[in-house]
Formats: sequence, C-alpha cells, structure tokens
Amino acid sequence: MSISVIIIDDEPKAIATLQNKIERFCPKLNIIATTTKPKEGIDLIHKLLPQLVFLDIAMPEINGFELLKRIKTPNFEIIFATAFDDYAIEAINQSAIGYLVKPVDNDDLIKSVHNACKNIEEKTALEKNKNLIKNLGVQLFQDKKIIVPSQNGLEFLKIRDIIHCEGTDGYTKIYLNKNDSFLSSYSIGHFKKLLEHQGFYLVHKSHLINLNFIEKYLNEGYVVLSGNTNVPVSRNRRNDFLNSLKEMHNGEDE
Repeated sequence: MSISVIIIDDEPKAIATLQNKIERFCPKLNIIATTTKPKEGIDLIHKLLPQLVFLDIAMPEINGFELLKRIKTPNFEIIFATAFDDYAIEAINQSAIGYLVKPVDNDDLIKSVHNACKNIEEKTALEKNKNLIKNLGVQLFQDKKIIVPSQNGLEFLKIRDIIHCEGTDGYTKIYLNKNDSFLSSYSIGHFKKLLEHQGFYLVHKSHLINLNFIEKYLNEGYVVLSGNTNVPVSRNRRNDFLNSLKEMHNGEDE
C-alpha cells in the first residue's frame, strides 16, 4: 500500500534532504507534492488530500500550527519538523502526534513513519489534530487534554483530572479524579517526560503524582493524595520533593 505525502517546509534544502531520506528508508511513501510556501501548502492539502504531511513548525507568514488551523478537515497524519522548541514538542506530545527534530535522524524518521502508517490504518488523525488545535488555544496547561491509547481506543484526558500515574511492567495505570482508572500501553517514562515539568512530580520510579492533589506528607516517606491514596516517596528524592512543595507554596503566597 502506497501512502501519499506532502512536504511543507520554507527551506528548500530541508525539503531535499527529507525527500532523499524518505526515498532511501521509507519506500511505502509516495511524495505527491512539496512546497516552501505555507499558503500554497494549504491549497495543496485541500486539492490533493494527502494521507501524511511532513510539516515544518517555524515558517514565515504562517507557522505549522497556524497552517493546521486553516485546514477545513485535517484528517491526515502529521509528522512535524522542529528545531526543538519546548512549547511545540509539549503540545505535539499531548496530542499523540509525531515529530522530528532537525537535523532529521534516520532511525527517528523510520520510527515516525511506522507510527504514522499504523495510525492511518486506525483512522485516528482527525480527532488528534482537532485536539492539538484546541490545546494550542488553551493558556493554562492543566486545562489541556492529552491523548492516551488504551485497550478500547483513544482516551482524551484533561490534565487537571489526572491524580496519579503508576508504572508497572512497562504499562501505566492512570488514576483520575472521578474514582476512575485505566491502563495505558505507554510506560511511566512517557508520562514523566510529558507531565513532570507541568505540576507533576516523579516521587518514585513507578509513581508520578499531580501536586494539586496532595493532601499531606507523612514523615515515614509517603504522600497522601485525594481519595486517601498513599504513595511512597523514594528516599533519594525526598529532599528535592519537599523543596518543590515549598517553592510551589511560596509561589502561591506571592
């Protein structure tokens, strides 16, 4: 099965490099158009209806996110290209969308394309793209949603509703504010990378908690979360954790 592809990047050299790598390492992809002009890219997407778009984020006139917002029905897979902008990667990760850091690594390209092809078969692009667009318009991180694959499909979770993530055997059990929980195929490391700098703290190698749900800290090395859940705090993380709590409290007092 051939996957139709459009590449949109304001740098001709970047397009040529990516095109060459795709031809060498991703034979299933069929590049049907490329452009260095974002507005032309919008027209090409509406006209050619690609299955996959490689989209640069930092472009003049219209950046990659603004371009996506202008697509009437963004039901195609996206692999963003970025020079590593923290905000960009944060938003992309929350929506379970692929990205590549420039200069593009061959293995990263192959992995991203593999995931994109799988997602094309599962037809999840429209929901994920809509969620990304919505998240980009939300100013408070806790009001945003993340998309998490589960046994039943895709779960759209408000970050403010996540109390606690518990890693076990490569999976993660997510506990929510409504006495609900479910198992994700993502590891605890994935959620650590996604959430720990935004109000979450990895108190133990297997436990990531939302600091907004802390009820108390016990001297024997446990934190009590809403719902009377006791979570262990690793001995080597206790001082740093308590300092983080003090900083959060001081920030609220200011």
